[in-house]
Amino acid sequence: MKTLWTPWRIEHVLGTAPKINQCIFEPGGTCRADKGLLLLFRDDFSLVLLNRFPYANGHLLVAPARHVSCITELSMGENSALMETVKKSTSILKNHLSPDGFNIGCNLGAIAGAGIADHLHYHIVPRWSGDHNFITVISEIRTIPEHIDRTYDKLLPDFQALLEMNAR
Repeated sequence: MKTLWTPWRIEHVLGTAPKINQCIFEPGGTCRADKGLLLLFRDDFSLVLLNRFPYANGHLLVAPARHVSCITELSMGENSALMETVKKSTSILKNHLSPDGFNIGCNLGAIAGAGIADHLHYHIVPRWSGDHNFITVISEIRTIPEHIDRTYDKLLPDFQALLEMNAR
């Protein structure tokens, strides 16, 4: 295994990074961009920040403008605008960094790994062939407490209902 040194993350890992008294996804003022805040974009519905403690170069955080903790709290319009921002942000990263792929997702709740659990945000992490992978720290071991067949059976009725609703 190769070692990748990321010394800029140590303050974050140790919990000694300067504390911010406000939500990072709700910067004061009306500026559309601010290098000091790493704010790349803000409109009425969403904003994009560079992650101060990235997993990879270009690691973006995309959040709704409204302070919500879960995707279920977004209106259809907010969700659409947020996903459009994720899409456009991914395109910008493709154009400028030429990654081989991306990890895109969000962690809902502290137990799921959300560092800032009270304001929903998506991570867009560019990936390159042969780059580092933070998952290797768990040695490719997975613990899944429920058999996949049972999970499938549990979820299938709701997905079928969703299909029926969309067909109407």
